Amino acid sequence: MKKKYADVFENARKFIYRNARPIELACWRYHFENGPREEVLTALSYYQNDDGGFGHGLEADCWNPYSSPIQTWQATEILRGIGFTDGGHAVIQGILRYLDSGSDFSQEHNQWRNVILTNNDYPHACWWEYGNNGGEFKYNPTACLAGFIIRFADKNSGLYKKACEIAGQACDWLLSNLPMDDSHVISCFIRLYEYCSEAGKTDLFAMEKLIGILKEQVSLNICKDTEKWGKEYVTLPSAFISSSDSIFFEDSREAAEAECGFIINSQLSDGSYSVPWQWWTEYREYETAANWWKSVTIINNMLFLTRTASLARSAQTADRFGQRISGDAGGK
Repeated sequence: MKKKYADVFENARKFIYRNARPIELACWRYHFENGPREEVLTALSYYQNDDGGFGHGLEADCWNPYSSPIQTWQATEILRGIGFTDGGHAVIQGILRYLDSGSDFSQEHNQWRNVILTNNDYPHACWWEYGNNGGEFKYNPTACLAGFIIRFADKNSGLYKKACEIAGQACDWLLSNLPMDDSHVISCFIRLYEYCSEAGKTDLFAMEKLIGILKEQVSLNICKDTEKWGKEYVTLPSAFISSSDSIFFEDSREAAEAECGFIINSQLSDGSYSVPWQWWTEYREYETAANWWKSVTIINNMLFLTRTASLARSAQTADRFGQRISGDAGGK
C-alpha cells in the first residue's frame, strides 16, 4: 500500500516527541509547529561552555563535554537552520570568542582542528579519535568556521582578518585537490561561499569559479546508486540541496526527486530512519547516539520533502522507485 505524506509526517512527529533530545524537539517545533526560535536558542545554550565553544555531545557521535571546533560547527549549523542572524546575541558572540581564543587551532596548518585530544577520554566514533583521523586538515570544519566569522565578526577585528586569510588559503587548497571525494569538506566550502555572499565579501576568491567547481563536486559526490541508500554511508542529494531553490537543484533534480520517494518509502515502523553507520569502537553509547541521530534525520528528511518537491511529484517518485526502495530498505 502506497504511503501517504501525511502519515509519514505524523509517524515522524510521534517519534520526535517520544525520543528526541530537547534541542531536536525545539528544532522540530520551530520548523513544523510554529515553535519559537528562542526555544531552540535556549536548548542550544546548554551545550555552550564558558569559553564560548560547544561540547557535551551536541555532535552526537562525540560525547566530549569540552569545546571543540567540530561541535562548535554543529552549533553554527543549527543557528543557520533556524535562520538566526543576530550577530550581537550571546550565543554567536561566544562562538566568535572561542574561535578567537586560539584554542584547538593549529598554527602550523592555519586551521582549527577536526579532532582534539580530549575526545579520546569520552565515548566517540572512531573518526573522532585523536591521532586516527587522516582528514584532520582538509578544511572540515575550518572553511565553514571562517565563513561564519566573515559573516558575523567585526570587520575591523583581527579575527575577521584572520578568517579572510584562511578563506583564501582554503580555496587555493581546494583548487589543488580536485576532485574532492569528501561530501563533508564540500559542504564546508558551500557554507563558506554562502556566508561570504551574505556578508558581501566577494573579493577573497573567484566566486563564480568557486561555484562552478562546487556544482561539479556536488554532482560527483551524490551517490546515484539508490540501492545503497539507507544501507551504506553514502551521500544523498539532501547533503547539499536544502530546497528546490538551491543552486545545486537543477543539476541533480532526478536524484533529488528520487530521494523524496526514498524518504517516503524507507520510513521505519516507529517513524524513524535507520542510521547507516557504526562507531567501530567498543562504546555501548552508540545505541543512544544512534537514537539521537534518528531525530536529526527525521527533521532533515521532512524539511527536504516539504522544500524540494510537490507532494504530487513525491508520490510519482515513490511509485517509480517503489520496487527498488522498499519499506525495509533502510534496515541494518
